[in-house]
Amino acid sequence: MKSDLPERTFAFAVRVVKLCQALDELSGVPRTLSRQLLRSGTSIGANVEEGQASQSRADFVARYSISCKEARETHYWLRLLAETEILPMDRLASLTHECNELIAVLTTIVKRSRALP
Repeated sequence: MKSDLPERTFAFAVRVVKLCQALDELSGVPRTLSRQLLRSGTSIGANVEEGQASQSRADFVARYSISCKEARETHYWLRLLAETEILPMDRLASLTHECNELIAVLTTIVKRSRALP
């Protein structure tokens, strides 16, 4: 069965890029946070893509583990944007929800992959 995770993480990255484009129109802290969010939010899908072409299970687990860490970092930046009121929570709710789901999916994949004989 083909995974939809590469396409899902790509779509997430597109949403992150669009959000960061809006944040870049502001100066100071929002622009700085935008750069952090852009790096981590687009790295999730990039590492999933690399994991799809892995040469071993260890390589696969390593790439997906990095992807999961990047998703957790992305979640942090989204929370920070909301809590500091740089952006309203309602604008970030859908993206934050998807990020939480990606963390859950990636965590499950990594745990199951590590448990295989």
